Amino acid sequence: MFFGFSSFAALRACIARDWTPQIGDPEITGWLTVLSYVVCLFLAVKVLRRRPAGAARGLWLAIAGLMAFLALNKQLDLQTALTATGRCMARAQGWYDNRYLVQLAFIAGLVLGVVLALIWATKALRGHMRRNGLALLGLAVLCGFVLVRAVGFHHVDMLISMDFANLKFNFWFENAGLVLIAINALLLLRRGR
Repeated sequence: MFFGFSSFAALRACIARDWTPQIGDPEITGWLTVLSYVVCLFLAVKVLRRRPAGAARGLWLAIAGLMAFLALNKQLDLQTALTATGRCMARAQGWYDNRYLVQLAFIAGLVLGVVLALIWATKALRGHMRRNGLALLGLAVLCGFVLVRAVGFHHVDMLISMDFANLKFNFWFENAGLVLIAINALLLLRRGR
């Protein structure tokens, strides 16, 4: 048995009913956001090549890893694959009717993890906040966006789906964090000349 399925192939077939790897956001705003993630990844790697000290190095490593993952996720829609996996496992293991408790625990764990990571990063960067604070703020905004999307409350989804200047608020929200990270990286790279 594999998570309630007779084989991994059976689990994979169940997941494939709800998710297949395809372009998740084919609109121009989706591709612009992917480009923003890639630019931030490139800038974070350039900052890392300058060998920042201590906690600042950890921050830029985390940013680089997160940018790579989120660029990939933006178009592969991996959170839908995770949701489909959970749904399949819940049905196979017989706890589908009580899935809300698991969802709540997952979201609470995600929120707690992000909050603790940001608190830890703020304390660890105490002596380096002037040079890296904008990136940390951008990371906090981006994590806030990811949490809002993960929680998926209907009223919040309606709000971020509204338009401003012919673009959805979720585009502005997600890219605001990326702009802050990019600005901080450019400032660090400029100072390092």
